[in-house]
Amino acid sequence: MERGEPHVVRDALVRYIASALIAVGLISILGVILFRRSGRQEALRDAKDETRFAVTWAVQPALTDAVVRGDPRSVARFDRTMRSRVLSSSSIVRIKLWTRDGRIVYSDEPRLIGARYPLTAEDREEFVGNQVEAEVSDLMKPENRFERSFGTLIEVYAALKTPGGTPVRYEAYYRSSYISARSRRIFREFAFVMLGALLLLAMIQLPLAWGLARRVRKSQQERTDLLQRAIDASEQERRRIAGDLHDGVVQNLAGVAYSLAAARAIAPPDLEPTLDESAVETRRAIRELRSLLVDIYPPELHREGLEAALTDLLAPCSARGLETELEVDAGQLPPEIEALFFRATQESLRNVVKHADARHVAVEVARRDGVATLHIEDDGVGFDIAGQADDAHFGLRLLGGLVEEAGGELDVESAPGRGTTIRVKVPV
Repeated sequence: MERGEPHVVRDALVRYIASALIAVGLISILGVILFRRSGRQEALRDAKDETRFAVTWAVQPALTDAVVRGDPRSVARFDRTMRSRVLSSSSIVRIKLWTRDGRIVYSDEPRLIGARYPLTAEDREEFVGNQVEAEVSDLMKPENRFERSFGTLIEVYAALKTPGGTPVRYEAYYRSSYISARSRRIFREFAFVMLGALLLLAMIQLPLAWGLARRVRKSQQERTDLLQRAIDASEQERRRIAGDLHDGVVQNLAGVAYSLAAARAIAPPDLEPTLDESAVETRRAIRELRSLLVDIYPPELHREGLEAALTDLLAPCSARGLETELEVDAGQLPPEIEALFFRATQESLRNVVKHADARHVAVEVARRDGVATLHIEDDGVGFDIAGQADDAHFGLRLLGGLVEEAGGELDVESAPGRGTTIRVKVPV
């Protein structure tokens, strides 16, 4: 295992565990909501089944037409049956038996027996069929005034008929705590199973995540090593090319320049202009090659010196008729700052030659109070900075990115007819 790898793998595992716990938490919350809802529905189904059982084995066998007519003996006998077989359950607090004309023919609350209450068409439809339904009871209705002290109740009702064929509706009122208790029991039975399964799944995947993190780390390290080898190979090749150019072509051209100077001293007068022109072209080629060496291998800049490199950059401008001025008073700057100033000057002079139509350009490098400053000024046509198109002066935008990466500031001042000033400030 390579140095630093345990920390990477550990961080990956921490992220995995954190994400797994978040996922388990979210799924658990969703499961709680779904299980509570399912538990409530299951509890309501249990209440319906209990009511259906009571109707089949207690209410229907004891129900007679005499009970519906209000015969006292029949009602008393029916009441004893209901209290012993139905109301013995602590979950039921009230039962009622209705006829379709809105009359309560029986209830364990004697004050309701014989009372009439208006029924809606929907209520009367509930007297037919064999379905058992459940809903939260509306305790504000007058017929439910004696149940208000029990709090929220679940009303379960079923339709049935007397032996004589009279349709009636049986109602049983369950405590809401009965529904809640059944719901919680069902929830407890399944929720812990779900939570345990989720945690077990996360634990099973933990070794897989560990192995995957190590493989990813190894792959990343291999790619990093491959990239570094490619960079090193490129660096070596650039160094070799720069060395060959410096020790070969540049030195040969320097020898040619000296030979041309010596030949001019002994040449006939008619050959002097040709030899002078050849010497100038040779020296220009040497300067261009030196600039190329800096582009190919920036350490050449540090070896040759920033002032010499900037002189080589300004030489082609002088050859084009531009008045140039260079002042370097910065001492020895770090290689990365020298490279940045070289790039900035190169891009600026390229714009001066190509766009500015200037007569004079000045370059100044200074170092004061821990800040290195590059100042480039020309007297060209200038440009409107605010009105530039997105693709205009793309090189300056790239230069701005390089300066920003170095922790410096780039300031460009220009206006039509007033030339351009570029300032680069970088902390040393």
